[in-house]
Amino acid sequence: MTQAEFLNIVMPFKDKVFRLAKRLLVSKEEAEDATQEILLKLWNNKTKIEEYKNVEAFSMTMTKNFCLDKLKSKHAQNLKIVHSNYQDNNTSLQKQIELNDSVNWVAKIIEDLPEQQKMVIQLRDIEQYDLDEIAQMLDMNNTAVRVALSRARKSIREKLTNTHSYGTK
Repeated sequence: MTQAEFLNIVMPFKDKVFRLAKRLLVSKEEAEDATQEILLKLWNNKTKIEEYKNVEAFSMTMTKNFCLDKLKSKHAQNLKIVHSNYQDNNTSLQKQIELNDSVNWVAKIIEDLPEQQKMVIQLRDIEQYDLDEIAQMLDMNNTAVRVALSRARKSIREKLTNTHSYGTK
């Protein structure tokens, strides 16, 4: 069997071998290594390939067995298991510090707002009161509450953006 004949037989299902290996081994690097090993074994036994009715099925069985052996071996303890569908819900320390810093900046900015805007933002965004309730509490009309809230949010957004852009606008 020539190299061209081998490639014509093996290349159509090479990706299927990789996907099966990745499914079993999880790690992309380990799956690439397993695929390479299977293709190498097929190449070394190229004289026997013609004896099989379905080379693709044979190679998939080889892949499955190779991957299961790899997982059972002592080498499996050194495998790095990486799940692509796993999300770590814990935020990193760096991210937590940045979030805390941003919250502190927002608190400082709110303190510098005019008294009316400060009260409206506190009652609406922090205490979660409805606009009608805020209007009653502050003896304001509903439209005035919305305007004050909008101005307060805009002011906070602008000052926070300026803080985070470090003057690089």
